[in-house]
Amino acid sequence: MILIDQPYISDFLVRTIKENNFEIISTKEAKSLVNDDSMNWISENDAKNKIINNTNPLIYTNSENSLTWIFNNLKETNLPNQIRLFKDKLKFRELTKDLFPDFLFRRIKIDEIQTLDIDELKLPFVIKPSVGFFSIGVHIVNNKSDWYAAQKELNYDNLKSIYPKEVMNASTFIIEEYIEGEEFAIDAYFNKDGEVVVLNILHHQFSSSTDVSDRVYSTSQSIIRKYKESVETFLKPIGKKAELKNFALHVEVRIDKKGVIKPIEINPLRFGGWCTTGDLSWYAFKFNSYQYFIQNKKPNWDEIFKTKKDEIYSIILLNNNSGFKPSEISHFDFDTLKQDLENVLVVRKLDFNKYPAFGFLFTETSEGNEKELKEILNSDLSKYIIK
Repeated sequence: MILIDQPYISDFLVRTIKENNFEIISTKEAKSLVNDDSMNWISENDAKNKIINNTNPLIYTNSENSLTWIFNNLKETNLPNQIRLFKDKLKFRELTKDLFPDFLFRRIKIDEIQTLDIDELKLPFVIKPSVGFFSIGVHIVNNKSDWYAAQKELNYDNLKSIYPKEVMNASTFIIEEYIEGEEFAIDAYFNKDGEVVVLNILHHQFSSSTDVSDRVYSTSQSIIRKYKESVETFLKPIGKKAELKNFALHVEVRIDKKGVIKPIEINPLRFGGWCTTGDLSWYAFKFNSYQYFIQNKKPNWDEIFKTKKDEIYSIILLNNNSGFKPSEISHFDFDTLKQDLENVLVVRKLDFNKYPAFGFLFTETSEGNEKELKEILNSDLSKYIIK
C-alpha cells in the first residue's frame, strides 16, 4: 500500500503505482499530487482497517509528511512506535547504544544552546535537531568559531519549517560525537521474514570537513560490491531489536578505514526523500526499488552487473549556496549546466522561491571522469544563476 504526501512525487513513482495496480490511499494530499481516477485508490477508512488487521502491514511513503497520517490513524499498530525509534534521533541512539556502547551523545533543548559551554564537550561534535530532515539545522563543530556560527543560526526564527512537527521539530537537539569515515546512504528493506534486502548504496560526497549539504550522492557497481555484505550484517541486529518486517528504510552511515560501520540515522518507511534514491535504482541498475519492496523481491546483483562497466550514477541536489536571495534571481540556467556534465539522465526543477534548491539532476559519469562531480560539488552555482 502506498501513502503519498507533499511536497513531491515523481512521474516514475506515479507510473510504478499505476502499472502495478498498487493500492494508493485516497488522502486529500495524495489526490492533490496525483490527478488520476484510474489509479487503485483505497479510502482512508478501508486502508486503516486493512492495515490494523495485518500483523506486519506493508506501507511505502514517498514523504516524511505522511508520518502524521500514520500517527493519527494507526495507533493500534506497532508502526507509530517503530517510526519514533528511528525518526527521533535520541530514541535511535538509545535503541542502538548496546550495539555501539562507546558512542557519546546527549540531549539539549534549543533554549540551552546559547548558554552551553563547549569546553565541557569533546571536539569535534555534531549538533542537529532530534527530529529533523534535509540537513536543516545540522552543524559540525570543530572549534569555538564553528560553535559561535552554530549558535547564531540555531534559534526558532531561523528554523521555522515547511514540514510538520513529526518531520522537523527544532525544540530539542542532540549533540553527538563526530563519526569518522566516508558517508554512505542506503536504501533497504526488511522483508516478510525479517531479512535485510539492500536496494542501493550511495557515497555521499562533501566539499570540506564542515560541509553538511546534500549536493552529491553517487552509486556504482564497485560501491555495491564492496559494501553490500557488511551493510546487511550491520542492519540485521537493528532490525531484530525493532522487530522490523515489511519495513522500508533509508539509512545514513559512516564507514571508517577499517570498514567499521556506524549509523548516523535511519529514516523509516521510505527511501531517499523527494523520490531520489528510489528512482535512481531504475536509471542505474534497471530494477524498480518500489516494486521490489512491495512485491518482496531481491535484486540479483550478479545478473545486473553482467551488462555494466563501472559507470557512476549520481543524484545532484542544486541547493542554493550562491549567497543570492531568491528575490534576486530570475531563473536557473539548466541548459548551460547540462553542457558541463557528461550525461544528464533526468532534470527535476523546483520552485527556488519555495524550497532551498533549484532542482535535482540524475547523471551518469564514466569511470575516470569523476572530476565533473568534484566541480559541481564545490560550485556555488553562480555560473548558472540568471539575475
